[in-house]
Amino acid sequence: MSIVTYNNRSIANISAIPGAAKSLTHIKTLTASSSSTLSFVDGSSDVVLDSTYPIYLFKFINIHPATDSTEFGVGFRDGSTDYDATKTTTAFVAVHNEGDSEAALNNRSSNEGLSQNTGFQSLNLNMGNGNDESLSGEMFLFNPSSTTFVKHFMSTTQYYQDGNASLNYHVAGYCNVTAAIDAVQFKMNSGNIDAGTIKLYGLKDS
Repeated sequence: MSIVTYNNRSIANISAIPGAAKSLTHIKTLTASSSSTLSFVDGSSDVVLDSTYPIYLFKFINIHPATDSTEFGVGFRDGSTDYDATKTTTAFVAVHNEGDSEAALNNRSSNEGLSQNTGFQSLNLNMGNGNDESLSGEMFLFNPSSTTFVKHFMSTTQYYQDGNASLNYHVAGYCNVTAAIDAVQFKMNSGNIDAGTIKLYGLKDS
C-alpha cells in the first residue's frame, strides 16, 4: 500500500490532492429549519465518524441564524453524552467592511481561542441575521477514532457580519483527549440555526 502524505496547502485546497474527487465520499447531509442543534453521531442515522476515514470534512453552506450578532460553534463528544471534549485552540480573522473604512487582520486567540476549555468553539464573530446574511465554510477533523493522539481540527468560514462587513475567520486546535471523538455538534451561541446545510464527507488515505 502506498503512503499518501498531506501538507497544509493540500488540506487547505482539497482540489490539490491527487485523486481527491475519488477519495472524497459523501456521508451525511443535515439541513437546518429553526434547529437548535445539528449533530453528527457515529452509528446514528447513517453517520460514519470512526476509523473508516482518517480525515473528515464538514461543509457549511449558507448557515443563517435566527438571532442577530450570533456565533456559530462546534462541540465534540468523547464517549459520553455531552459535547464537552476539552479543547485548546487559536483563531484569527480578516475583515473588510462595505464602507471601505476598515481592512484588517486580527489575532483573536485571546478572545475566541480556548485554553483547556470544555465549551463550544466559536467559528465566527457576530454574524448578522438579515435576509441576505449567512455563513459558509468548512472544517477538517483528523483521525477522530484515535485512542493514542489528540484530535486536531481546522475551520475556515466566510460570512456577512452584522456590521455590514466580509469576515474570513480561521480556527485551529485540538481536542486534548485520547478517547475517540464519536460525535460532532454545531449550534448558535444564542437562538436557533434558522436555515442552512452542513455536509459531512470522509477523505480516504489511498
